[in-house]
Amino acid sequence: MTSNQNISKRKGALTFLALISAFPPLSTVLYLPALPQMVKALDTTQTRVNMTLSIFFLFYSVGLLFWGPLSEKFGRKPILLSGLTIYVLASVFCAFSQNVEQLIAGRIVQALGGSAGTVVATAIVKDLYNGREREKVMATIMSMVIIAPMVAPVLGALLLKFTSWRTIFLLLAAIGATALLRSMTFRETLSGRFTGSVFGSWCRLFVVLKNLGFSSLLLIFSLAPVALMAFLASASYIYIDGFGLTEGQFSLFFAFNATCAMVGPAIYMRMRRHVEPKLIITGCFVLIAVCGIVVSVFGHMSPWLLALSVGPVTMAVITVRVPGTHLMLEQQEEDSGSASALINFFAMFMGSMGMQLVTLWPGTLVMNLGHIQIGVGMACCILWLLCRNRPFIIQPPS
Repeated sequence: MTSNQNISKRKGALTFLALISAFPPLSTVLYLPALPQMVKALDTTQTRVNMTLSIFFLFYSVGLLFWGPLSEKFGRKPILLSGLTIYVLASVFCAFSQNVEQLIAGRIVQALGGSAGTVVATAIVKDLYNGREREKVMATIMSMVIIAPMVAPVLGALLLKFTSWRTIFLLLAAIGATALLRSMTFRETLSGRFTGSVFGSWCRLFVVLKNLGFSSLLLIFSLAPVALMAFLASASYIYIDGFGLTEGQFSLFFAFNATCAMVGPAIYMRMRRHVEPKLIITGCFVLIAVCGIVVSVFGHMSPWLLALSVGPVTMAVITVRVPGTHLMLEQQEEDSGSASALINFFAMFMGSMGMQLVTLWPGTLVMNLGHIQIGVGMACCILWLLCRNRPFIIQPPS
């Protein structure tokens, strides 16, 4: 850990990092149970309402590229305060949207603001921690972040019993305001700032991409979230419209899936003591493909079979993100803000593609999901086996 940084000594530092990392799941999972209701309330189509999910991730990923390099020039704290302020205001706008077009516009701005939290959180971890300690901290933060999708759908379904979907966005505004207030006490962790122009700071993105080791790993680990995001986009329609579950029942099935995600990083850290990380990564990719086959064949039969076959996929995707992010950050000594932006950008961007892909044929959502998982697992596994031992990949210390 970097000795001159004081935030790591503060009580609740990891909780703070988890909170500002949690805006993607909070901003999507919390209102998943309301999607069918929103289709009727806004007098629109399933596809249009689903755009509020996919377009959020698309612009969230764009925001990462905007804020990441700027955090190298202006510091982590100013970027965090600016982004969270935008997020809060946009969440309020979403709550009072009168049609789906206004809601989509609000979600775009909300995404741009919230992305500052994610990119700053990853950069702070790189600022403060090194080697194995960084890997442990990332696993801890990811486990804490997963609490959000465990609690959020249950809370969202509960709110829908007493109020409308608009209250969910007001709750998001309140969560953003809480993070904003906490950020005001945050101490800057960036020791050396980029001295060039603003445009020059954005150009550092291309400098990082020229690193063959970083860009190769970026391609591989950015594909995995496609399998998870495809499930997020289709889950409420499959469980509620397809299997006929209530919003409350759906939230419990979704909480089971989130539990699988939460235990992933913990399992990885335990296995890490006895199994080489490269083998764990390979195993995760194989598991995604195998479970995709199970989903394709048996997933449509019952919600329980679907949950039991999708859960391991979620666990594998979240698990592989811990060594994957650690390995990518090891490839880049400088420009951690830009590296963080690219890591999160491509994960979000590819995830948004998965959300759109799974809904192209609404009548076969379960089959679509299974095929996507098979393709993602096989592609990631093949690419990983091809490059994991190449000399241009810097291996982190054990």
